Amino acid sequence: MVLRKLFSNLAFQVILAIVCGVLLGHFYPSAGVKMDILGRTFIDIIKLFIGPIIFCTIVLGMSSVGDMKKVGRLGLKAIVYFEIVTTAALVLGIVIALIAEPGKIDMTGLAAQDASKFTQSPQKEFSWWAFFKSNFTLQVLAAAMICGVVLNRLPRRDFFVQRLSQFSLLVFKALRWVMYLAPIGAFGGISYAVGNFGLQTLVPLGKLMLSVYATMGIFVFVVLGAIMRYMKLSIFSFLKYIKEELLLVFATSSSESALPSIMEKLQKMGCSKAVVGLVVPTGYSFNLDGTSIYLSMSVLFIAQLYGVHVTLGELAGILGILMITSKGAAGVTGSGFIVLASTLTAFPKIPIEGLAFLLGIDKFLSEARAITNIIGNAVATVVIAKSEDEFFPNEHTPS
Repeated sequence: MVLRKLFSNLAFQVILAIVCGVLLGHFYPSAGVKMDILGRTFIDIIKLFIGPIIFCTIVLGMSSVGDMKKVGRLGLKAIVYFEIVTTAALVLGIVIALIAEPGKIDMTGLAAQDASKFTQSPQKEFSWWAFFKSNFTLQVLAAAMICGVVLNRLPRRDFFVQRLSQFSLLVFKALRWVMYLAPIGAFGGISYAVGNFGLQTLVPLGKLMLSVYATMGIFVFVVLGAIMRYMKLSIFSFLKYIKEELLLVFATSSSESALPSIMEKLQKMGCSKAVVGLVVPTGYSFNLDGTSIYLSMSVLFIAQLYGVHVTLGELAGILGILMITSKGAAGVTGSGFIVLASTLTAFPKIPIEGLAFLLGIDKFLSEARAITNIIGNAVATVVIAKSEDEFFPNEHTPS
């Protein structure tokens, strides 16, 4: 009975799949690489749900709020919160990198990958329009908000709301069925990562790996933990509540794989539809805490690797540039390196060729980035919901 209950638990299934994936990728690398199709197919299926779920949640949330001024206030409050917390993440990354000095290692022991597509092509200036055009989540968010405003002014508003509610229930029901495939997706994602890059690539850059993971741990448990404590909630109970989503993100290295289910979980624990619908999709584009930590630490890692001294003024400049360019790290393939390369071009004394040493372990760092990003957005949703009196505790709310 106990074993049956254990094996039917989704979190346990995902953990088991991750272990099996690591073993396959390590001992049979060629077979592990071929499993990539399982991870990519699962993520592609999940992506089909992102648009409908964001659209339904926002439109239904706005129809329940009714007051467009309140919706505007929600959006403004979310953006201000994102900027404050993201800046804190960038500063923390810089401080830890200065203390731990992960780049103070022997370069001769490092394997350089081909980074030519990032270092040779001219880096384009950051464009908000290009950012919007490449970001499907933001496009759906904008379309849903327009439809929400229009719906609130229609004479047969209740009829359309009822139909959209029925469609939303069907979408979430279908998503729950798809989530049974999560262990397969997790197995494919981790098998490919280990098989393609190999665990041996972690050894030369182990200091950077440990520094990045430790910094993200400090950010989650100290910074976000303090925010949750202020909101009279426990970060540990909250992480336990969303453990399935975190395991899935870890295995697939994609925070998008858990976006639909995290929105459902946040509503289930008491956050209103309006807040979840507005904050989560916006956060996926503007509240990239894990990515911010990674970018700030990577810039200093490369500087330390080449023995380049960075002054206080230059540190302030790096922080200022990353506050802008880090917003472009969502919705674009290879965006982390593109943003990193763009930042480095603003500081010619830091060799952009240093990117070549990061490529080998980027896949393993992407898991930490994705997990920190999704935790940051989930915490942001709870914070905004509580500050707006749009949080309604129930039996599912983590204590």
